[in-house]
Amino acid sequence: MSQIIELQSYKKTKILATIGPGTNSPEAISKLIKAGANGLRLNFSHGTHQEKEDQIKWILKAEEELNKPVSIVMDLQGPKIRLGDFDGVIELTKGQTIVIGYKANYAQDNIIPIQYDLSSKVKKGDRIYLFDGKIKTQVLTVKGKLIYLRVANSGQIIKRKGINLPDTELGEAVITAKDKVDLVFGSNKRIDYVAQSFVQSAQNVRALRRLLNSLNFNAKIIVKFETQSAVDNLEEIIDESDVVMVARGDLAYEVLPEAVPLIQRRIIKYCQQTSKPVIVATQMLYSMTTSREPTRAEVSDIAGAVLSGADCLMLSDETANGSYPTQAVKLMKKVILYTEQNREKEQSLKLTENSHNPQKAISKAVVALAQTISAQAIVAETKSGATALNIAALRPDVPLIAVTNDPKTYHQMALVYGVKSYLRPIDKFAATKLTDWLRQTRILNKGDIVVSASGKYPGVVGTTDTIKVRILDN
Repeated sequence: MSQIIELQSYKKTKILATIGPGTNSPEAISKLIKAGANGLRLNFSHGTHQEKEDQIKWILKAEEELNKPVSIVMDLQGPKIRLGDFDGVIELTKGQTIVIGYKANYAQDNIIPIQYDLSSKVKKGDRIYLFDGKIKTQVLTVKGKLIYLRVANSGQIIKRKGINLPDTELGEAVITAKDKVDLVFGSNKRIDYVAQSFVQSAQNVRALRRLLNSLNFNAKIIVKFETQSAVDNLEEIIDESDVVMVARGDLAYEVLPEAVPLIQRRIIKYCQQTSKPVIVATQMLYSMTTSREPTRAEVSDIAGAVLSGADCLMLSDETANGSYPTQAVKLMKKVILYTEQNREKEQSLKLTENSHNPQKAISKAVVALAQTISAQAIVAETKSGATALNIAALRPDVPLIAVTNDPKTYHQMALVYGVKSYLRPIDKFAATKLTDWLRQTRILNKGDIVVSASGKYPGVVGTTDTIKVRILDN
């Protein structure tokens, strides 16, 4: 197989894998990256700072040994809205009135404990779903710190299971004291993205960005869509974010489960329009936590996310706690590659639509030109990653190579659709020199056509203004 075919066969849709007890070793992390993971997620809902520090060290070592950029994602816990501790199972009956309270003692007072004080947040009529949505209730009244609920369906609850609040605004409480401690820890580490949980409004995102700035923490923000309020404020939240994650688990409890696929497509479409990378998450290969083989529905789910234009697909329990973490990544990569290589070719998005943003207009011109002349590659010089993001959002069939002098951008690009990034010093001829190197290493060949986008002032954000066509002649 020639090198140019290898360039054409890179998977464009990226994979984000979660580190957990099942992959908590240098060897396991290296295997995930070798298998096709482009980013690794550290879930700060579990584990200690020492464990996270070790995991980051192992990721950096594997990245260097494999010579492959890897994004590190810090996923904040957010408000821990769960049932508290109690013994055994509590049976609930439709029409029954129950009482919940922060750190209550069920055995002593018959009040069901919860791990977060909701008494000042909820109001009469609000829906509260217990046990990850299995038991539906509605608030009758709030008296002091106690919340009285009417049970809508019979069933059981057990300790520490999730609570969903589709009608309740948490406000600034989305960022907890624990999150702030974790952010101080992360600000001194090589963290590329911070994922924000239970976002309800653009104000929540702005609050996190202010906090990151105060810590001199230059990670980008991934906003997790997992609440009804987030869906209600979809466009303004995406506008405020850097990256979006469709967190389908909690989202399915907050909205109608049958609405999730349409919300997913709506989010992906708006993210492409605004050049925001989008990650699809939750149970993509859930059966592979215990089985070597996926279900046919899971394979279809992966293919559907690829076809709808996701930048990245995420594995959670499959790699954090599953018995077959490496196999899950390999399987996901296999499905992605088959889908990308066999789907019908479509014209890149919005190429003919007018754009008043010069950078986006240049990106559209680059993609249109590259596809018209059947170029073998697009090479984009980028400081902040904006040029590569704008080009990637158009989903070009042509391989996209990004060259940057910024290590942070180099690593963040690992999760962006179709981008293969290279780290090079500031140079007026950075794109040309990278193309020469690709020719020397036979990734590109004599006669290949390359379209490049660059700027008059290398290393300066927002100065991309030049498009060049080069035919490799040596």
